[in-house]
Amino acid sequence: MILKRLRSTPVPGTRDSYTGVDFNLGFHVRHYDLDLTYRVDPNRLEGTATLRIENWRDLPGLTLDLQQNMVARRVVARGSAGINVKVAKFKQSGGKLRITFAEPIPVDTEFTLTIYYGGNPRPRRTTWGDIGWEELDNGSLVASQPNGAPTWFPCDDTPDEKASYKIRISADDPYVVISNGQLVDKQSGGSRTTWTYETPFQMASYLATIQVGEYIRIDLGRNTHAWVTPEHATEARVAFRDQQEMLDFYEGLFGDYPFSDYTVVVTDDELEIPLEAQGLSIFGVNHLEGWERLIAHELSHQWFGNSLGVAQWDDIWLNEGFACYCEWLWFEYTGTPVQINVDKEYEALQRKPQNIIVGAPGPKDMFDDRVYKRGAITLHALRVLLGDQAFFAAVRRYVGSGRHSVVEPVDLKRELYEAARSVSVEPSLIDDTLHAWLFLPELPECPQ
Repeated sequence: MILKRLRSTPVPGTRDSYTGVDFNLGFHVRHYDLDLTYRVDPNRLEGTATLRIENWRDLPGLTLDLQQNMVARRVVARGSAGINVKVAKFKQSGGKLRITFAEPIPVDTEFTLTIYYGGNPRPRRTTWGDIGWEELDNGSLVASQPNGAPTWFPCDDTPDEKASYKIRISADDPYVVISNGQLVDKQSGGSRTTWTYETPFQMASYLATIQVGEYIRIDLGRNTHAWVTPEHATEARVAFRDQQEMLDFYEGLFGDYPFSDYTVVVTDDELEIPLEAQGLSIFGVNHLEGWERLIAHELSHQWFGNSLGVAQWDDIWLNEGFACYCEWLWFEYTGTPVQINVDKEYEALQRKPQNIIVGAPGPKDMFDDRVYKRGAITLHALRVLLGDQAFFAAVRRYVGSGRHSVVEPVDLKRELYEAARSVSVEPSLIDDTLHAWLFLPELPECPQ
């Protein structure tokens, strides 16, 4: 698989200003191989994580993200091409696994780290609530945005560091295990079943997930299905009846669905909001009636947020603005013009404080509804400026060029500039529109 670029320029500093977590510098993890055993009743997870790594500077040691309740017991390094790599020592502190090598690893070396670890996984408490591995009444779920992945495996937990994954997990019968990618193997033995999933497409660590429950599968169309408990299967068929048509509609706008298929998992627990992962979304039983817009929203994230990942959290509007606008595009397709939703949400924004910078909202406001709605209206303003044909052609190019990679505002602007020139609009008007909607706190005029 060809690995696409990460970010165009390094994120400044040594710490993520949103999560407050220090960056793990000097290397890229190219692949994670996770071999896990989960016991549902005691919520006990034992794991072996093998990470294939390439370093871009000499490494006397390195750090990975791993929460303290998941205890690393042994770490083994193996070099390639005759390079001797040996771990001298390791320790855990402050949410980091700190590894020191016997000798510095020369730049541009490929090597593996195998970490043997285990514990009782639990969510981490953050500014945005509890995130990561969560024990349910009957099973578990993982929803990690923005930095919950270290609650269940050692990783480089920053959004621009994508990698491929193989996740193998053994769980008690009769539980079903759902993870990212394709199910490539399923083996039963005794009272347990082992499920193996592979994700060949690059994935950010916060989008990796494990879902455990007593689920059955219902097919919803050509390449979409749901996992749900038997007692809610009929409701789920009704709630998600349009999901295949949504997927087909988005493919017509943005290009081929970026993964093999799309899965939704419906837990028997109530969830405040649906939760996003790569190739799948998690809904609560409370979302089985009247939540069409959220079904459309989460599906669209497979293009905007998963295939096209952000390089840094400043740019979260690229995920959420597009996903919110996709809700309105779906409703336009089914009969409600986008402008009706734009006008309604603009009026709502007028009643809220105008003190947010959407293009760099900061950690406290990164999930603020104003980021979502102003981001979506930004896109509508660009659509009004360019016209439908040029605007959607630009978005389609943006999606295609950033497929399975990371994107920044400069990538979108490049395609918008080309669109502007094609319809004799000054490219500077693109900059003016983006600046007014994303970097000034006061609301511009509503686009019509």
